[in-house]
Amino acid sequence: MSSATGWRVWWLGVRPRTLGAGLVPVIVGTAAAGEVIWWRLVAAAFVAAGLQIGVNLANDYFDGVRGVDTHERVGPPRLTQSGAATPRAVLVAALALAIATRPVLVLVVGGLGILAALLYSGGPRPYAGLGLGEVMVFVFFGLAATCGTSFVMVETVTAASWWCGAVMGLLAVAILEANNIRDIGTDEAAGKRTLAVRLGEPHARALFGTMVVGAFGTIVAGVLAHLLDASVGMTQWGLVGLAAWPLAIQPLEAARIASGRALIPVLVGTAKLHAATGLLLSLGLVLSHTV
Repeated sequence: MSSATGWRVWWLGVRPRTLGAGLVPVIVGTAAAGEVIWWRLVAAAFVAAGLQIGVNLANDYFDGVRGVDTHERVGPPRLTQSGAATPRAVLVAALALAIATRPVLVLVVGGLGILAALLYSGGPRPYAGLGLGEVMVFVFFGLAATCGTSFVMVETVTAASWWCGAVMGLLAVAILEANNIRDIGTDEAAGKRTLAVRLGEPHARALFGTMVVGAFGTIVAGVLAHLLDASVGMTQWGLVGLAAWPLAIQPLEAARIASGRALIPVLVGTAKLHAATGLLLSLGLVLSHTV
């Protein structure tokens, strides 16, 4: 049972540490566009935050009522699993966020995000249990979020936004993988066959490392592509994003050997890495337009 009460219960339930996965790509997509239309930026941020919280609450509800989240779960307590909120209240909150973001979605690429959020753990065949969660996270929290924001700003998808979207997507997948590695035991026992469960712990750990290293490799590849052809890739200023690499060292080392609760810092560290890389990439892109 959670010791938090009132609004603190819901604050913990929305998982504030995960909000960067939705908001940072919006900042990166704006920087990649090279132009800021402030009301559109606010609208995109509202949608991104709403979808991130919505998917968190929907996941909380469906995993709680299906018995995936139990008292044996080693991660932070969930609203439904801990009894801090009723399943109905959690479901209503998730649906309310989906409805609240709907009017703005006509202005933002990513209308399928609502459906994707609900079907991650819900529906007759949740795609998280089919091992497709990583693919959907890469698409929606990487390419769609970044390229969609770029399109909203300048009504075109710039070459830089594709590369940056891939970087954000790979790091978002790493966040998910850190979470799923920690939950392999309880997910497998509940019949939730995530990609981490299907691959097994050693290969899931290797996939985590591949996503992190691949994200930084993508930055380098994007810059090299631009040097070969100025119409593709991103300028040399994109290399500013590599300054976040020191933050990757601890999660990469811990992910190779940590288990159970010791994987929670890996999740937190990867979320910080995602945010820092995105913000530094954005700084580099802004400088490329001003220097």
